[in-house]
Amino acid sequence: MSTQTAITGARIFDGEHWHEGQALLVNGGTIAAIMAPSDLPPGMETVDAGGLLLVPGFIDLQVNGGGGVMLNDRRDVEGIRAICAAHAKFGTTALLPTLITDTFDIRAETIAAGRQAKMEAVPGFLGLHLEGPHLSVARKGAHDPALIRPMDQADLEALLACAGIFDAMMITVAPENTTVDQVRTLAEASFIVSIGHTDAGYGTVSAYAKAGARTVTHLFNAMSPLGHREPGVVGAALDIGSLHAGLIVDGFHVDPISMGVALRAKRGPGRIFIVTDAMSPIGSDQTSFRLNGREIYRKDGRLTLADGTLAGADIDMLSSVRSAHQTLGLPLEEALRMASAYPADAVGIAARKGRLLQGLDADFVLLTEELEMASTWIGGKRVFQA
Repeated sequence: MSTQTAITGARIFDGEHWHEGQALLVNGGTIAAIMAPSDLPPGMETVDAGGLLLVPGFIDLQVNGGGGVMLNDRRDVEGIRAICAAHAKFGTTALLPTLITDTFDIRAETIAAGRQAKMEAVPGFLGLHLEGPHLSVARKGAHDPALIRPMDQADLEALLACAGIFDAMMITVAPENTTVDQVRTLAEASFIVSIGHTDAGYGTVSAYAKAGARTVTHLFNAMSPLGHREPGVVGAALDIGSLHAGLIVDGFHVDPISMGVALRAKRGPGRIFIVTDAMSPIGSDQTSFRLNGREIYRKDGRLTLADGTLAGADIDMLSSVRSAHQTLGLPLEEALRMASAYPADAVGIAARKGRLLQGLDADFVLLTEELEMASTWIGGKRVFQA
């Protein structure tokens, strides 16, 4: 591919508006312009999209695995590469491979693998999401309670040692096992601190948000609910404008009615964005896999422990967008923003990703009118063709 390439013949959604009869001009790995085809430089390479939809690439901030690989089990650059490649087939152009609660040493190995993935510029790799181990046992979900523990000074120092390395670095914590001062320290070091797996009340979440927590992990799941006398984490996530919140839209984790209520209730500027919470079966034919020595079963779109506890999700980002649009009844534009612009805003990378604007990374997806995959492009390069 030449340095400059134009994608022609598509309906282009830049994250806010549709552009009809225009071309997307890519210069190297960034977007140069959306312009009339007649104004394109003569002789440049063009790709005819043939009436497809051209939309911003999806950004997934919670991805435990894919392509038959779990990050907990494959803590190396090839494991990260396999996960990123698996999700690129479903339109994800940037993601945070997510480590589920594990040991201190395994976390260290994962961070080292992330450093290597960053050095090698693995397509789609944005950084890491450490979901635990500093969570609440009472709201553990599928996390191994034997591995959950308070954050100590050694943990904090290990985390601070990798501050600023990645484009985004997220950590999910519960107030039961972290302090306000620890959260403030991490936030000041550019970590995206997310509140999750916790029974905390509204007042506690508010204090942690004031200390720098920016997001809430998988809204409604593994957290204190919205009550009539105690708003809980759900109430805090919806009411506190500075907080963004991830949402799993597979229809199993949260009822569509509850999702709709939350979307209508959310106070801004923080937004609700889509996450998959995907596990290793995405992009594979796996029917089961193991997590922390326990068997996880895949059946009828659900992933569960033997006792029926949900253990991550069996959904990809494109299916999530379809669900938000078709099941929740959201306008397509809003469903697309929930998968691109809003997660970019949540982790502070909107100056680079999440929209198709001049100077931003040329990460985009070509879809059919029926919202089926055609191709995925990362940094101006086609990484998947259906």
